[in-house]
Amino acid sequence: MRKAEYFSKDFDWDELRVQVENDPSFSYHLLPFQPNPISISLADEVHYAAAGSHAWNAFHHRHASGKFFKERRYLLEEFPELVNCKENSKVLEVGCGNGSTVLPILRGNENIIVYACDCSNEALERVKETVYASNKVSFEHRFHPFCCDFSVTAFPTWLACNPCQENIAQTQQLCFSDGRGKSQKNLNDSYSLSESRCCIGGVDFVTLIFTLSALPLHRMPESIKECFSVLKPGGLLFFRDYGLYDMSMLRFEMDKRVGFREYMRSDGTRSYFFCLDTVRNLFVGAGFTELELEYCCVKSVNRRNGKSMRRVWVHGKFQKPV
Repeated sequence: MRKAEYFSKDFDWDELRVQVENDPSFSYHLLPFQPNPISISLADEVHYAAAGSHAWNAFHHRHASGKFFKERRYLLEEFPELVNCKENSKVLEVGCGNGSTVLPILRGNENIIVYACDCSNEALERVKETVYASNKVSFEHRFHPFCCDFSVTAFPTWLACNPCQENIAQTQQLCFSDGRGKSQKNLNDSYSLSESRCCIGGVDFVTLIFTLSALPLHRMPESIKECFSVLKPGGLLFFRDYGLYDMSMLRFEMDKRVGFREYMRSDGTRSYFFCLDTVRNLFVGAGFTELELEYCCVKSVNRRNGKSMRRVWVHGKFQKPV
């Protein structure tokens, strides 16, 4: 299999920003957005979470063939720590989808253990099929999927707790006192049911790859705190998501706006487009230390029509303080 390359500087983001902000056809993307003044109740949050899960279930069912997704092998070049880590390191892939991130990680390091969650049961079925279709017995032993919507529910306690740590009581108080619920002993796979009776002491890595943008902005801070809570001290979080003025943002019509830089597709799934300051504030505000943060600006060519597309993503690497 050909080794994937990671590159990020095909064009200058500031030049793109100037072009977009001076183009009248894109002016509605820059307008302030007036939110609904009615406060959102807990019942509303549960309703929105259920609607979101339903939308993503339908999305993954519609793209069940897997041809819609490609393995993100470039991530091993972007985040080499996933390859060079110590034996039996644990990674939590949040929002695993059909496995386009999980599979490269399993292939790239035969000693790494991957816990993968998604709010969509349909996605979990797809990722299981993807991993098991690889015919690698070792993958099955190192791959542990479970259902979780980290935007409204705490991660299962077996993923984070460690009775050997002196500060576990304080850690749990910080991580699970936000009213979002501890729960999840009713996980879908047998492995998680058995693991729920003991802890694994936290994970070494968390990957958030095109996941955070699918959440409403107001739910992002607590969701990032959840990721912080399950990392070991010194653990790393790897982030890649849609950047401000990405081609896909500029394609949204005005009536698809549901917030400032927030959009909803016709199928009910959401997308937020990040600037560097927003990402920095979210992760530093949750307790992380910033190690790397930049725009990835990549030109790609549509093979069917020959048009050049300017893609903008945000690359980030954050660490939980020791």
